[in-house]
Amino acid sequence: MDGLDDVFGDLYANVDAVVLFSPSGSYYERFTDIEDLDLIVIGTENAVGAETFVELPLAFDDIRERIKFGLEGALEQDLIDGGDELLCATNTFSDSIDTLSRVRADAEAHTGIYDLFVKSRAEPEVVKAVLELAIELGKKGQKGKPVGALFVVGDAGKVMNKSRPLSYNPFEKSHVHVGDPIVNVMLKEFSRLDGAFVISDAGKIVSAYRYLEPSAEGVDIPKGLGARHMAGGAITRDTNAITIVLSESDGLVRAFKAGELILEVDPEAY
Repeated sequence: MDGLDDVFGDLYANVDAVVLFSPSGSYYERFTDIEDLDLIVIGTENAVGAETFVELPLAFDDIRERIKFGLEGALEQDLIDGGDELLCATNTFSDSIDTLSRVRADAEAHTGIYDLFVKSRAEPEVVKAVLELAIELGKKGQKGKPVGALFVVGDAGKVMNKSRPLSYNPFEKSHVHVGDPIVNVMLKEFSRLDGAFVISDAGKIVSAYRYLEPSAEGVDIPKGLGARHMAGGAITRDTNAITIVLSESDGLVRAFKAGELILEVDPEAY
């Protein structure tokens, strides 16, 4: 149709880079011969052999999450700069690319989620399942009341050695995994009681009611956060685990890695 460039030209005019999300080989090849084009491929695997590639640990069905996560990864790898104008091509309604979006990269909007998923020892699907469970608890609470919870994910053997039981372990001889809807109901119920949940790299629930005993010396957490956050931060410095903490007081979900706070999420805005 004549005149479409006049209508949609602003969408791709003067962009700093074109970002293709999981393109087919034939779609990718249409861009490779264009001169002076910065081309970035983002996907769960580099099936097209792109020179510039950002890995997605998960497919992310939600298009906003997919683009947000992918661009944060590109910023982490210094492939783009804050303020860059990007033309993002991805699929929404089919298996092939069918949607274009013009997005400005925002370096100030760094959430830490790329670091949490990609650089954690635990499997990405496990991290996602625990994060979503904590967010759901933050939204709904337990029986209408706000609760706090502490999930230690990964390096479970070392975490168990640096903690002790507060009560019997309901998961001691079980082989259940986080993400199973029935298991999640159990975790929500147990969240009313004290202690941390310990979850393996692969998502197996190793224990509930654990009292963490790492040294808190040198661990810096934001002012106003209490013992649950201190323990959650400290255990990640002494092990290769991450922790996801739901605050009972302010309702926020926070993640710690290597002794540092790397993510803060408001469940109501997620």
